[in-house]
Amino acid sequence: MFPGDIDMPHQAYMKILFAGRPHAIIHRLDTSAAEAVPGVLGVFTAKDVPVNEYGLILNDQPVLCGPGSSKPHAERVRFVGDQLAVVVAESEEIAAEATKLIEVEFEDLPIITDPEQAMQEGALRLHPDRENNILHHNRIRKGDVEAGFAEAAVVIETEYRTPAQEHAFLQPEAGLAYIDDEGRVTVEVAGQWVHEDQGQIAHALDLPVDKVRVKYPAIGGAFGGREDMSVQIVLALAAWRLHARGIDRPIKIIWSREESIFGHNKRHPFVIRAKWGATAEGKLLAAEVRLIQDGGAYAYTSIKVLGNATLMCTGPYLIPNVKVDAYSVYTNHIPGGAFRGFGGPQAAFAAEMQIEKLAEALELDPVELRARNVIKEGDLLSVESPLPEGVTMDRVIESCAEGAGWTRTSGNWEAPEIEQPDEPHLRRGIGFACGFKNVGFSFGYPEECWATVELHGRAEIEEVVLRHAGADVGQGAHTVLVQMAAEA
Repeated sequence: MFPGDIDMPHQAYMKILFAGRPHAIIHRLDTSAAEAVPGVLGVFTAKDVPVNEYGLILNDQPVLCGPGSSKPHAERVRFVGDQLAVVVAESEEIAAEATKLIEVEFEDLPIITDPEQAMQEGALRLHPDRENNILHHNRIRKGDVEAGFAEAAVVIETEYRTPAQEHAFLQPEAGLAYIDDEGRVTVEVAGQWVHEDQGQIAHALDLPVDKVRVKYPAIGGAFGGREDMSVQIVLALAAWRLHARGIDRPIKIIWSREESIFGHNKRHPFVIRAKWGATAEGKLLAAEVRLIQDGGAYAYTSIKVLGNATLMCTGPYLIPNVKVDAYSVYTNHIPGGAFRGFGGPQAAFAAEMQIEKLAEALELDPVELRARNVIKEGDLLSVESPLPEGVTMDRVIESCAEGAGWTRTSGNWEAPEIEQPDEPHLRRGIGFACGFKNVGFSFGYPEECWATVELHGRAEIEEVVLRHAGADVGQGAHTVLVQMAAEA
């Protein structure tokens, strides 16, 4: 069952009051009218969160924004989806109506939506405890790019912009929280990193980790969008606070599609300025790339996504001279986070467009230019690390080109002739692009995972219990792990 489909006896319902504005200071937050509504069990604000901060990479986001926080600057909202208060009531309708009665006095602040403006000296800081709005800066220096450009017969310089993108998974954020028979705060929710969720909940509530339990039911799509938190902490907070008042009720929440869209992270927008040079024979000589990532209001996974984009912005090509500067920048946009490809698609788009433009300038087939420069086993990447064994990009290009109709004439690849349809308003084309990506989250370091297996029975095995922390987001992980255990 998906979390939105799970019901428990005597459950209560939660609604969240969102900021609804991108940048402001909260001077007053009055919940008295909401608390007086019949059927309301509790209203919780920043003052109710023991450690009012969380984050997957950095603890730079308040659980609830407002006065009375245990952490400084929590009275500031930084994007429309910041959460201010939660209402728990006998029904979802009562909770929704009570939420509307919460009075908030805002002082609106200037809005920063352009990451390049946010980087400028003197720009208004979204996080007053930081020196500026630059969250992170990656650098790559390999060879001498100026010498490479001086030697190049052709130099292409272009700016590319990629947009934000909504995950739009079928199941909006939903979950339940309750105190289990062992006194643990238990949250059943759709996520992707169960132990990261557990750790962030425990940190915010100032509880030992073993006093928090997180369970993942069926997950209605993720695509990276559930790596960061949504309803986990506030659900746990409400169940824990009500338990302290002697109210032991499961608490359920389901976000509307609108709440899901403005409440959870998006694919990062990028501004990418790329300058590449090549010889007249089509040998890549130099690449200079500047990436500016719009990280939105909080860090989320921006630093890690930026790392992927930094490594992949020169494509799967051997380039002797490389200079890359990559920045993640705070703005008042919805935070950026994990999304399929994890920074790779944005970087690949710019790299492949540069290849296309160079091929056109050199009057070379784009596949031929790729084949002449593609990385091979043992080559050094832009960061001087060698490619591992088994890299077969050259053979992949050859196989894909042949399958798409490319042919070799005089040793060079040539694109097929495309037969056009009779309808004058329809045109048919064919394209070719390459891409590469790290496997997992480790950037080459060994990744570890483990599971526990319990065998039950006397004379023979009658039952096997398998415990693991993998999130089955639709790829069939649970089935495969059960099959592995059965075969073992």
